[in-house]
Order: sequence, then structure tokens, then C-alpha cells
Amino acid sequence: MWLAAAAPSLARRLLFLGPPPPPLLLLLLSRSSRRRRLHSLGLTAMPEKRPFERLPADVSPVNYSLCLKPDLLDFTFEGKLEAAAKVKQATNQIVMNCADIDIITASYVPEGDEEIHATGFNYQNEDEKVTLSFPSTLQPGTGTLKIDFVGELNDKMKGFYRSKYTTPSGEVRYAAVTQFEATDARRAFPCWDEPAIKATFDISLVVPKDRVALSNMNVLDRKPSPDDENVVEVKFARTPVMSTYLVAFVVGEYDFVETRSKDGVCVRVYTPVGKAEQGKFALEVAAKTLPFYKDYFNVPYPLPKIDLIAIADFAAGAMENWGLVTYRETALLIDPKNSCSSSRQWVALVVGHELAHQWFGNLVTMEWWTHLWLNEGFASWIEYLCVDHCFPEYDIWTQFVSADYTRAQELDALDNSHPIEVSVGHPSEVDEIFDAISYSKGASVIRMLHDYIGDKDFKKGMNMYLTKFQKKNAATEDLWESLESASGKPIAAVMNTWTKQMGFPLIYVEAEQVEDDRLLKLSQRKFCASGPYVGEDCPQWMVPITISTSEDPNHAKLKILMDKPEMNVVLKNVKPDQWVKLNLGTVGFYRTQYSSAMLESLLPGIRDLSLPPVDRLGLQNDLFSLARAGIISTVEVLKVMEAFVNEPNYTVWSDLSCNLGILSTLLSHTDFYEEIQEFVKDVFSPIGERLGWDPKPGEGHLDALLRGLVLGKLGKAGHKATLEEARRRFKDHVEGKQILSADLRSPVYLTVLKHGDGTTLDIMLKLHKQADMQEEKNRIERVLGATLSPELIQKVLTFALSEEVRPQDTVSVIGGVAGGSKHGRKAAWKFIKDNWEELYNRYQGGFLISRLIKLSVEGFAVDKMAGEVKAFFESHPAPSAERTIQQCCENILLNAAWLKRDAESIQQYLLQRKASPPTA
Repeated sequence: MWLAAAAPSLARRLLFLGPPPPPLLLLLLSRSSRRRRLHSLGLTAMPEKRPFERLPADVSPVNYSLCLKPDLLDFTFEGKLEAAAKVKQATNQIVMNCADIDIITASYVPEGDEEIHATGFNYQNEDEKVTLSFPSTLQPGTGTLKIDFVGELNDKMKGFYRSKYTTPSGEVRYAAVTQFEATDARRAFPCWDEPAIKATFDISLVVPKDRVALSNMNVLDRKPSPDDENVVEVKFARTPVMSTYLVAFVVGEYDFVETRSKDGVCVRVYTPVGKAEQGKFALEVAAKTLPFYKDYFNVPYPLPKIDLIAIADFAAGAMENWGLVTYRETALLIDPKNSCSSSRQWVALVVGHELAHQWFGNLVTMEWWTHLWLNEGFASWIEYLCVDHCFPEYDIWTQFVSADYTRAQELDALDNSHPIEVSVGHPSEVDEIFDAISYSKGASVIRMLHDYIGDKDFKKGMNMYLTKFQKKNAATEDLWESLESASGKPIAAVMNTWTKQMGFPLIYVEAEQVEDDRLLKLSQRKFCASGPYVGEDCPQWMVPITISTSEDPNHAKLKILMDKPEMNVVLKNVKPDQWVKLNLGTVGFYRTQYSSAMLESLLPGIRDLSLPPVDRLGLQNDLFSLARAGIISTVEVLKVMEAFVNEPNYTVWSDLSCNLGILSTLLSHTDFYEEIQEFVKDVFSPIGERLGWDPKPGEGHLDALLRGLVLGKLGKAGHKATLEEARRRFKDHVEGKQILSADLRSPVYLTVLKHGDGTTLDIMLKLHKQADMQEEKNRIERVLGATLSPELIQKVLTFALSEEVRPQDTVSVIGGVAGGSKHGRKAAWKFIKDNWEELYNRYQGGFLISRLIKLSVEGFAVDKMAGEVKAFFESHPAPSAERTIQQCCENILLNAAWLKRDAESIQQYLLQRKASPPTA
């Protein structure tokens, strides 16, 4: 499953927006006093585990024969289930998962014996289970469990639910669609809803004859219903053995485009009616991706077809249902004229992610949700490998570092992070681990592992794993065993230090020239967002370390495995004037702190670009994080940022932009906020002038991304020439004289809104209403929060909950307001509190509620706000967001401490810089 945020970099830009606390409240919090503060607020304990038992193993399914008849007007459905089951030990009851379903009749027919009718249905709603009681004992053997039931096509975007769409003629209609991961198949039919309880499925759908009906497999038969000539029964082929969370069905109105992969698999992309053209890009990506994975894993795609379908109301970004992958419209549809470059890239990555799951997750499935990271971390890594294969011009691996690696490190440096492998019990705990640790840290440690093993042995180990466990379930240890066998390296020993304990190391390094050699002294300590680790028993990692020098910046001079707290390393034949750098390619999941002399020797490599782009990015990001943690001064980082004046690389600028955004929003309520805006303008003006507004001949994908980023940054900061040009182009766009290119729309919309008035907002809302593409609607929704006046902010918040905004997109509108200004953040928090019941009911405790909380409160920077946030959620529980709430409160305290520690020196530096501007 792909979790849709705005692009991760946008999510990061929305964080850390804190105002300064009043001077009397400011306390310089040492690390230990911050821990006491966290403890006093109850923010260091992990969320409480609820009692939970997995389903008993005495009865298990072999095959589900399932027929469903959805009513698209009354939003209900009828279901008939005949499950071939195996009774392993005598029992007089069958326990299954069941939620929001009413069972009408249930019986069990032992093979060759008489039907036994269930005499009682005991629903355990809290545990989402039902116990069927029988008057006589069910003996060991096989038989058929028959259940007739009814359910609701809900509006919660989970289970079997309704999705609202508008026909080309303007009529509002509903499709019936599914989202079962993690634990919602039980809302569509009674089942053994655990990933390890696999079975085959024979699915039939009874639907209006003018609707498209899809499921995991190809259609075997479509015949009119004997009871109603307007209805057809669609019967699908039997699935392979699979888990319930991967079952899917869709009933609605769609067009499609189709092709065959070079391996003969039928690939279709289903789009809203009239938009088949917009499915062509995803179709092309999917048709290239299937053979890529087949060759990489050396295992064929096991189904005859794969459908990719755009769903109007969809909580996640996409879901890997076997053979029927569901997507948000924005994650699948590309309009050749109106889609921007970043949307194309996003679609390519999401398609790559979900199709990887067809092998890794669907063919071989995690044994329990504890191993979710294996599914998601792996798919989040290999999607980049796939996109790099399909679109080498994207420089996607550099983008990985900014989008996933650094994002994971931000979260994993908190006291309230969690290990990659988390023991999961109750269903409410599963949603909590769909986070940047499972996805982005998971992907980052797999990337590090791949680099450590080498591609040849990694592929060999993957093939062994998939072949051994196909159609079965596996745990993390099973993958390590296969990779260890293929590579001969101590994979389990190394990787357990990364998956079973939370956090990651800070490697401190100093160097000494000894004749013609360089002696490096390395030491590792846990990196903490709140400063140097002071605990007694410091965790240790087995760290694959690469070391490069200026003699050959793109290749490792030495590779070592650091398996102790301290190590000395000798680099042979390194001249005194050569720099030495750790973590070539920013692949190892650790941060590096260099001695002053080593850092000084690296900085010219930023200016003259002799350091590779991903290493320039990693160096800057490490320094910024060290400053946030109070290990070095923020002023030192600002000085390094000025060295990026010649930087040509989009991703390096993107990461720099994120970090400057975090800093400028932290300072947004000091009395020198304008000074940091001047700094932003100074840093971004040269590249802005070089790029200009219009594409030049020979430019490509990354130039388009860079132009949008730089113009947006300059426009938001109030750069005069950029603001004037944005207003001129916006006027021409609105009047239809010269339509803005898709890549310029976000920066122009953001700029005119930030420096606009009520008329600008009204025009923007009108553009939103007129937009036919969901991508354009989302583009507008994400920037609405830039508006500054309190009345207009309120108008945007009201709009967020209106019918105009799809339920899953409300989160990004409110998050945008919280990220837009000091007043916006306060207004968004008040709005959430005032509308909590509606918001919580809308998202039913899924991961969208966690995202909403994170975007809205994490930016505060006053100690007392941590207490206020905690108190609110104590009286308004959100079980699936408990960990997120603790992380947000921790970040609020960290922001306050950062501001107290560095605000004065930053102000001095910026004023001094203003008095005597630096020369480029």
C-alpha cells in the first residue's frame, strides 16, 4: 500500500512552524531535563497494548466461494458465502472475523453428512469477531461453511464502501469499491482475516448490467440474472492461494486502455469515463515494470491479467490487491497537457511500488503485521530501482535520499520512535505502523543492505526467498536466511541491529596525517533529536561504512563493517591536501559528525561541485540535523548553505529548501522573521535568475522540477520580481490569454495567494470548482493555506470540510493552513478541536487521522502546547494515532528548546550579514 501524502518533501515543509514562546516561559532544556519534561507529560511510554488473541486454529478455510450483490442506491449489499473448510480438532464453535455485518443464517455441512445449523451468533464487536455456535460437535475433517449476510456500503473508505463520482453529464453517482488492508475484509464478508490464513477465492458479483465489475481474476462468465433483466451475474476465475487483505472488487462506470506486456500479461488501466487518454502513461509504466520485476526476481508474474484502476474516494495512495490494484486518481492519471513533471514521477513510483507487491507481499506474504515493514520497506526501495530502469533521466536515487532517507531519520531520532519491527496485536495497532519507519526507514536499510551485499548476490537471495516461500507466509528472519545463504555475509547479525532496536548511530570521525597515510578515528553513539546521547547503555549498530577521497569522489577507497563502539582505520596513500568523506552516496543509515578540520576540507567540494550531488545533499542534511539537535550551532549551517550558490542539482536544492523552510517557519514569530526571508531570497536568487520562467531548449524533467521549486521559494519569500511576474502570469491564465504550464501552476498559485487578498482566494476557489482533473483540484487545495488574513483562513478551513473537497483531501487543506502562518496554525488547531467528532468519524481511526494531527500540531514551539495537545487527546482518544500524538508533543518541546538555544545567535548573524553582505 502506498500512503498518500503530498510528496514527502511537502509533508516535511509543513512541519516545524512554531512561534517563539514568551520570554518568561523559555527554559534552556538540557537533554535530561527534556526527558523529565516528556516523562511528566506522559510522552515517553509506548502506547498501551490492548488485550488481543489471534483466531483459534481449530477450523481454517481452503476456499471461499463468495457472491455479493451491492445496491448502489440504498448503499447496502447482500452476500452469500460457501467456504470449504477444514476442521482440525473437534469443536462446537467457529470463530471468524466480522465487523459491521449482520449474519442472517449460518450452517456447516460436513463432507458426506447432514447440514448442522448454527444456533447462535455471538458478536465480539471490540475484537471484530463473531463466534458461530453449533448444537453438535463438528468432527475433524472437511466440510462447507455456509453464511448468508447483509452489510452496508459505508462512506469510511474502508471495507466494501461507496465512492462518489460525477458523470460527464454532471450527475452524481456512486461506485462500490474495496480497501481491505490491514483488517477490513471482515467488513465485506465474514472471514479468517489474518495474513497467514490463506485460501483460494471464487468470487461472483451481481451488478447492474450497465456497470463494469472487476475482481482479482479474469471474468469467466457474465450472464443475465434470472430474477431481473437489468442485472447480470459476473463470475471470476479462481484466485491462487492468497490472504484476505488482498481480495478486491469494484463495481462502477469506467473506460480503459489496454496492452500486453512482453511476457503476455494483459495490462489494463481503468479511468473515469471519458478520460481513457489519461491512463496511457501509467499503462506504459506498468507494461515496462512487470517484465523488469520478472527478470529481477527470476519468478514470473503469476496471474493472467493485471488491472490498475483510479478510485475517486480513496484513503491511501494505492493498494496492491493481487491483479486489481486500486489508486487515487492523482496516483494513476496523467493528462499530457495539464499534469506537471512531479505528478508523472509520482505515478511512476506508485505504479512501481504496487507492482513490486505482486511478488513481494502477494506471492510471499508476511506471517503477521509485525513484519509489515518487510512488505512496505522492500516495495518502497525497489520502486526506485524500477523507476531508475524506466526513467534514468529522473536521477531518482538522489531523490530517494531527500524523500525517504532523511524523512525516516527525522522521525527515528525521536525518543518516541519505534523499531522497524513492532509487535502488533489488536487491529487498532496496525494502522499506527503504516508510517515513515516501516516505509522509509525500511527502504533505507534495504538500500544499505543491497549495497553491502552487492546486486548479484542480492538478486540471487531474493529468488531463493520468493521460490521457497511462494504462496506461503514468511517472517523477516526468512529473508535474512536467504540473503545470508546467497552472499556468505552475516546478514541476520547485521540487520537485527537495524530492525529490532529503534534509532540509528551518529558516527564521529577525526583524522590524522601519518606520513603518506590518513588515520581515521571513528566512534558511534545513538543519534538523538534532543542532543548527545547520555544513557548508560548506548545501543550499538553493525554499520557498513564506505570511505571516499577527493582522488576519486565517486568510488569507495575502503569499505568496512563497524561492529564496535570505536575503530581506527588507516587509509593508505592519501595526500595531506585531499579530503576524506564517510558514507559515499549517503547509503549508510547514519549521520556523520566530522572534526572541524575534516569539515573545513570538505566545504570547497560543495562550491566547486567536486563532491557528488548526493554527498553534497547528505553533508548539508547531517549538519542541519546536528544543529537542530543542539550539537552544533545553526549559524554554522547557514554559512554552509551559502556555499550552495553554484548548485545545479534539483534534489540538493529540494532538501536545502525543506530545511530552510523548517528554520524560517520556526523563526516566523520572532521579530526578525523578515531577515530569514531575506536570507532565503539571497540564497535562491542566483539560481532563479539562471533558470528564468520559461523552459529552454534541451531542458528535461529535473529542470522543470527545479524551476517550480525555486520560483515557489522566491515567490513565497516575497522576492519582488518573482511576485510581479507571478501576478502577471496568473492574470493571463485566469483571463485565458496564456494558460500556465502545469509545472508553473503550484509556484504561481502559492505566490499570488500568499501576497493576495479575498479576490485572489475567490478566483482560486472558482478555478478549483471548474477543474476537471483531480490533480489540479489537489494542487489548488494544497496552497490555499498560504493566505494570511484571519477571515480568509477561516473561509479555507470551512471549505476543507465542504462537499467541494474529497474526504481524503480535507487533511491536506487543513495541513496547508497549519503550515501557512502563525495564525493559520492556531486556527487549524482550533478548527480540529471544534470539528473533532466529524473528522474522527470520517476517518474512523485510520492513518489519515494520524496525518491530520501531525500536520496540524507538530509545528508549535511553546512548551505548554505539548500539554494542551496531550490533554485534548486524553479526553478525545484516537487509539491508532497514540504514537503520532506522542511524537508531535516531543517535537513541540524540541522546537521550543531549539528556538531558545539559537534564536539570538541566528539574529546576530543575519543582522551582521545584512550590514556587510557576503560576496559570491
